[in-house]
This record gives sequence, C-alpha cells and structure tokens, in this order.
Amino acid sequence: MRAVSEGLLLVGASGLAREVLAAGITGVVGLLDDDVRLHGEEIGGVPVLGPVGDAATRTEQLLVCIGPSEARREVVRRLARLGVPDDRYARFVARSARIGTTSEVGAGSILLDAVVVTADAVLGQHVVVMPHGTIAHDAVVADYATLASGVSLAGGVRVGEAAYLGMNCAVRQRLSIGAAATVGMSAAVVGDVPDGETWAGVPARRLGEKK
Repeated sequence: MRAVSEGLLLVGASGLAREVLAAGITGVVGLLDDDVRLHGEEIGGVPVLGPVGDAATRTEQLLVCIGPSEARREVVRRLARLGVPDDRYARFVARSARIGTTSEVGAGSILLDAVVVTADAVLGQHVVVMPHGTIAHDAVVADYATLASGVSLAGGVRVGEAAYLGMNCAVRQRLSIGAAATVGMSAAVVGDVPDGETWAGVPARRLGEKK
C-alpha cells in the first residue's frame, strides 16, 4: 500500500497537492493543472508542467489531488473519456498512517499523516482521508469520499460516493452517510444521513430542521 513508484504526476496544483508533498511522497516529476497562470511555476518545489488533459499523452502514474469530492470525480471521469485507464492511478499512504492488514485501500486514494484504519475496512478509489482520521472495523468508504482532518468513523459505518465529512465529526457505529451528503465539522452523527443532504450540529440534524 505504500505508493509510489518513480514517475508520478499530481493532478491539481492545490492545497491537497502541497499536503501530499509535505507528507513525503516520492517520485513526483510534476503537477498538471488547467490554470495556465501556474504553468512553468513550482508548487512545493515541483514544476507545473501543463494542463490536466496532458495526462492522456504521458506515461507516468497519476494521483488526483483535488479536494472537493465531486470535482475529483469529474476529473477522473474526464481523464477516462481521454483514455486514461484505472491502472494509471497510484495510491498514497503517509508513513505515519496505520492500515490494518485486513483492510483495503483503492487506487487513487490518499491517506495523510496519522490516519488509522483498523480491521476489515474497505476504502474505495480516489478516497481522501486528511490527517488524524480514524476508520474503525468493517467500515466501508465509497469512491471519491472525502474525510477531513480528525474525522472518526465507528465500526460498520457506510460512507457513500462523493460524500464529504467535515473536520472532527464523529459517526456512530453501523450508520450510513449517503452519496454526495455533507456532514459539518464537529458534528455528532447519531442517525443515518440521506443522499445529498447536509447535516450539522450535536447531535447532527439536517440543516433547516427545527430542534
């Protein structure tokens, strides 16, 4: 699970890319970004080589460093339309992260410093877990989900595709966070969050719902 081989491009000259670089990723030869103002500049000491679409004509492995879940998914889909296959994507697990031997992390996923994944958890493709996240036994995190710093998932939690969980939120065991749902920072989730809804607070409630 320790990526990465030599010859890696980071897609997106973003804050997430700088965090990945700071976490000690190796083998990075450049970044790709559609902002032409960045072309020829350096981000974290790494050159921005050109637009995202250039990935289709190059041979290096790729890691999509775009924070928002749905934007990250759209870039991967765009590259797929350009002929970029799934096996081009690396995964990055920071050295200080701990991944249980019975857990799985999909291609394209990024787990930063001090993340802990315990037993029999499954993380899909292009998942991002920011520093100090905890994912307990039997949790399932679907493709493109984003867990901000300090998120805690108890055992058996299900997180849907492209969901976003804000800093330091906690989710009780065996609950579900729906696809494209948003959970606010420091929320305490004690009930299932439906697809596409935004919940916040302690205990967490759907935004706009009366207490």
